[in-house]
Amino acid sequence: MKPFRVYAANDLIQQLTWIQFDWAVETITSRYVSHSFSGVYGVPRGGVCLAVALSHSLTLPWLSEPKDGCLVVDDVYETGQTLSSIRDQFDATFVVWMSKVPPEWWNAAITISPDEWLVFPWEKVAFAAEDEARYRASRSKTP
Repeated sequence: MKPFRVYAANDLIQQLTWIQFDWAVETITSRYVSHSFSGVYGVPRGGVCLAVALSHSLTLPWLSEPKDGCLVVDDVYETGQTLSSIRDQFDATFVVWMSKVPPEWWNAAITISPDEWLVFPWEKVAFAAEDEARYRASRSKTP
């Protein structure tokens, strides 16, 4: 099944496939196979699938919490809020499948346009517009 792109709410929605997921796992694995990590931690919810796959391919333990010396993974880097909070607490290496900005202190399997809304293989495309609206509303609130 090929990924498809649709326009909704003036944004591009890209549905990702398990084949693309496997490619990302292979790409990340090839970059880190010679590193010594204490384990792989996946940011809930989107990073968990990636963390489990990478823990198998890198033959490292899957971690339920981040710790110093681990590989921290997430599905997407958008604003940096999620990974920055972990970075402030742990000396770890950070990688995402998709980054919507050029990586600085984190790494990415691929960098994409910030205008794209992604639907990962474990998500339902039917909920994409609603998920996007909820996410953008949560990020626009001021503390």
